Amino acid sequence: MLSSDQSDTEQKLAVGTTSTPSTLDPAGAWDGSWELYRNVFQTLVSYPTGSTTPEPDAAEKCSFTDSSNQVYTCTLREGLTFSDGTALDAKAAKYSIDRIVEIGEKGGPSGLLSSLDKVETSGNRKITFRLNKPDATFPFVLATPAMSMVSPADYPKDRLRTGNQLTGSGPYNLASYEPQKLAELVKNPKYEGFADLKNDAVTIHYYKDSAVMVDALKKKEIDATFRGLTAEQVIDLEGQPKEKELQVVEAVGAEIRYLVFNPRDPAARKPAVRRAIAQVVDRGALVDKVYKGTAEPLYSMIPSGVAGHATSFFDTYGEPSVPKARNILAEAGITEPVPLTFWYTSDRYGSATALEFAELKRQLDESGLFKIKLKHRPWNEFAKGYQKGEYPVFGRGWSPDFPDPDNFVAPFVGENNAVGTPYDTPEITASLLPKTRQESDRAAVGDQFGRAQEILLEDVRLLPLWQGKLYVAASDEIAGAERALDPQTIMQVWQLHKKTSW
Repeated sequence: MLSSDQSDTEQKLAVGTTSTPSTLDPAGAWDGSWELYRNVFQTLVSYPTGSTTPEPDAAEKCSFTDSSNQVYTCTLREGLTFSDGTALDAKAAKYSIDRIVEIGEKGGPSGLLSSLDKVETSGNRKITFRLNKPDATFPFVLATPAMSMVSPADYPKDRLRTGNQLTGSGPYNLASYEPQKLAELVKNPKYEGFADLKNDAVTIHYYKDSAVMVDALKKKEIDATFRGLTAEQVIDLEGQPKEKELQVVEAVGAEIRYLVFNPRDPAARKPAVRRAIAQVVDRGALVDKVYKGTAEPLYSMIPSGVAGHATSFFDTYGEPSVPKARNILAEAGITEPVPLTFWYTSDRYGSATALEFAELKRQLDESGLFKIKLKHRPWNEFAKGYQKGEYPVFGRGWSPDFPDPDNFVAPFVGENNAVGTPYDTPEITASLLPKTRQESDRAAVGDQFGRAQEILLEDVRLLPLWQGKLYVAASDEIAGAERALDPQTIMQVWQLHKKTSW
């Protein structure tokens, strides 16, 4: 916030979010920690505002150098350094990517690199990625904040860095960090990349409760909010009189919510139980009651607006029906109500998650076919639990790593996936995904993703629930909110600035 004794030219902002980092080390996170990483680290390629295809960032140029999408080469910008003064050269870039695979953190991003065979360097600036199979999505993977460049001097090769500091080369340096509370970012004077910083410093405040965050916005303790607004809060903020000096910016979201069924659980492992839940759940009622127009029902894992979107679950199950669900269970010899515990995170997605799970419980309990117990944990503990396979059924959200149908299928299947429950689907992992990754024209992969969605529908290991819209609420003195979201729906805080003094 600007105080009266600061010069008109110095731009210091405060932003609120409910998306708290789980770790400061990019090799350890495939989650909302990416929000912070995007602003303090660099990737070889990234998304300049308005672009949905990766373009050079720490690199000067990158491209496939063969005809089969298996050799990807980048030349780094000259003279790049990390915040500790060490060189960001080809060796450091190789080290950054190699350690993700070497550490192989459970629930971390190593699964994104399944197509990587080896990384080679030539001189100080040239780095070559050799892939074990054609993968046209590899540049998109390199653009994710998980692939951030880190200083070899400060990040161990074989384990995660601990503590509350980081060493990057991004638009900002991390001046201070208090876990679960705040991150103070200051402009990085050595930064060389595509970002054009419109401010000098940003403090990110982490909130457990979105009501407290909205209150802080109304009291002008923060300038903008991102992630975690409930539907009621969006409607309330949109309806505020002009003199309250607030604005709400809406963006198309590819963020989805879904349930994960754990095959280790005696009840959730039964296909009939999963199908009966799919038959009972009323997405329309869920969205109306809890999200009030700020979300839409979702009937496949690939959301509307992304190539390959379908409505498979609606086409198969139609409207919610208790009699049909009863038949599904009866055919499997299940005649007693099925007891299940549903887990959710109490803070990661804002306060509406508790209401959402209360509504799911109501729907399933009232069918007479289920007895649902609800349990929750804060994100950091919740994530550890699902990675250990502790929960029978749990709710997750997904913001795309990149805007491609591959990213709504691949992360959830295979042995090492984003939800910590191995899902063996050889047709998807060994046939469909490899075929789509040979195709540079991403509009031409619809048939394969159609088939992949049929398989996800048959198995019901994942149950899509809804697709969200994105909202940034801000003081009306703030400009740049509509440009602050990249195609991964990650907040680029450098776009925000005060109109009055820029």
